Amino acid sequence: MKRWDQRPFEVRNLFNPAFCGLILFRAMQGYEEENVDGMPFSLLLLVLPLCLHKDSREVIAHNSRSYLLRTVEKNPSLLVGFADRTSDLMPFAFEALGLLMEHGCFSLSESGRMKTVPDKVRKSVTGTIESISCQRVARIIGKEFARIADRVTVYTTFGIRP
Repeated sequence: MKRWDQRPFEVRNLFNPAFCGLILFRAMQGYEEENVDGMPFSLLLLVLPLCLHKDSREVIAHNSRSYLLRTVEKNPSLLVGFADRTSDLMPFAFEALGLLMEHGCFSLSESGRMKTVPDKVRKSVTGTIESISCQRVARIIGKEFARIADRVTVYTTFGIRP
């Protein structure tokens, strides 16, 4: 990964560690609404490729009342390039998690699950229309991952070998 000042302007804005960390944090919060044990690390890596990709985000937001597995089944376009996006965004996810960890925004449970720490991130969802959309979809994804409750099923659904 390039040093911060050597990255293109667009990359610095879109993949800002604070913004990506906020997206991951919102997904963890959504997960904890359904399962208080916390979110597995492996599922957290799938959040950014779903939230930052506009077409995927719009499909998920539009089908927010439907189960995620059914949404993927009805919209196979979600799977196009997903594995590559996941690999490409992994360094940014790690960087964002590092920033969240540095600021004490999450803790690790005995079982290795990631749990949010209360009052570390503002509860209100604010920002531009695009950033609000990313945060809301992250919460939806977190809740849906918790409802599915099986990492292998989630990874297989998105065409990635666990």
